Parts: sequence; structure tokens; C-alpha cells
Amino acid sequence: MNHALAGPIGYLGPAGSWTHQACLDLFDAKDLVPLSREALFAGYAEGQVERACVPVTTSVVGVTPYLDAVLALPQVTVVAEYPRMLGYSLLAQPGTRRDDIVEVHAHPVAFEEVEPWLAREMPQVRRVAAASGGAAARTVSDSATRDKASFGPRAGSTVYPLVSLVDGIEEGPHNVTRWWVLGRQMPAPTGHDKTSMVLDTSDTQLSGILAAFGQAGVQILTIYERPSRKTLDTHRYLIEVAGHARQGALAAFLDAHRELRVLGAYPRR
Repeated sequence: MNHALAGPIGYLGPAGSWTHQACLDLFDAKDLVPLSREALFAGYAEGQVERACVPVTTSVVGVTPYLDAVLALPQVTVVAEYPRMLGYSLLAQPGTRRDDIVEVHAHPVAFEEVEPWLAREMPQVRRVAAASGGAAARTVSDSATRDKASFGPRAGSTVYPLVSLVDGIEEGPHNVTRWWVLGRQMPAPTGHDKTSMVLDTSDTQLSGILAAFGQAGVQILTIYERPSRKTLDTHRYLIEVAGHARQGALAAFLDAHRELRVLGAYPRR
């Protein structure tokens, strides 16, 4: 990851979330700024943060609640992707036993990802949705009682005075989250790239557009459907293809199909 760009790197706060952990994997900790969802997207749009790190897809639930916010930005450049295999930790205040826990806090996506373990190991606990793993850990840390726990990265125990009771919950290739890094300038081709684009179209036109990809020799990797918020027979599609937007057959294809809005081209991971 290029560290040369100046300016802060915003991520969905508070600290202790999986997005915080992803940013620690990618960047220097001193450059990171935790922000609320609204502040993160506004800060990126207004140029107050140089880059923003956003979770966009997961292997368990598909798209995250943040993808639509990225697609709604009037201008955006995806400069990198970062897939990470997750293994959750059960965090609680020191001295807490698993039998003491009556309430667990986590992001709704986290609950989906730990569901098999939670249903098997702690079926009776009450589940409380949190804005992020960091927010869940903070709630547990601030609690006056030792009957709460949270699901998130083990890094939460270094941010808050918590301990991990169980590690590696539902860790595996079936549990992967992918982040996008939003930046300012499209990276140069590397020879192993991915291009992400968005298409707003009607149901009747979709098949023709998809056929054109194949006719041009452009390999589609993934397609995610999102509501257009206009009519029932129109949709917004995130389409990701192999190759760089400024190179070869893909560049020529995009030049001929201006209805496709390129979000970014970046090294494929």
C-alpha cells in the first residue's frame, strides 16, 4: 500500500472494529482517524480525509450496509481492495465467566457471521445490535455489570480494558470481508488488476449489456444488484471485471459504453 499520499485516513469508528483492524494491517496507526458513518463519507466527499476505508462485501451476507453509500458518492475512486479472513473474539470485562454473560453486543453482520457458534455455544443470550465492533466493545467496557460481552476482533481488547474469553470464532475461508480503500488517483496497471463499475439500467436492457462484455472479451468476476430507488423494473448493478480500466480490450469497451461509471481500477487480491 502506498504511504506517500498526505492527509488522514478515515475509517468507520470507534476504534476496536474490524475496519480499524484492516486499517492497522494496511497503514501506519498514526494516520488513522475513526469517524462516524456520516462523517466518514462527508469527509471523503469534501476532501477532509485523503483516503477512506469501507467494508463493502462479505462471503456470508454479500454486500454490506455501506456499499450503497459508496455508490451514492458523486465522485469516488477505489484505489485498493483488501480481503481478510475473519475470526471473532468474545470480549468481556476481566473476571467475567462465560456463564455470567446474559447479553452480547455486535454489528448485525457480525451476528450473521458468528451465528453457527452462537447458536451452538450460547443459545440463550440476548443479542443487541451495535453500530460496529468497536462500539460493541466500548459498551461492554462501560457497563457497570459483568454480564455483557461483544463480538469483534481481538484488537478490541487492546483499545478497551477487556479480555478475550474465546478466539477464532467461525474463522475460515467461508468468513471473509472485503474492504475498499477510497482515494484520489487511479493506480497504474500492474498486470493483475480488477475494475469496479456501476450500471443503472432497466431489466429489459440488462441482458444485452452483459452479452456485450463477453463479446468484447471482458471477463466479469462478480455482479451485485442494488435497488435503483426509482422504479421496480430498474436496478443498479456493481459489476467487477478482470483487467485495468485504462488498458487493452477493457479500455476500448468502456470507451464504447459510457453508461458504465468506473469506480476504480486497482490490484486484484
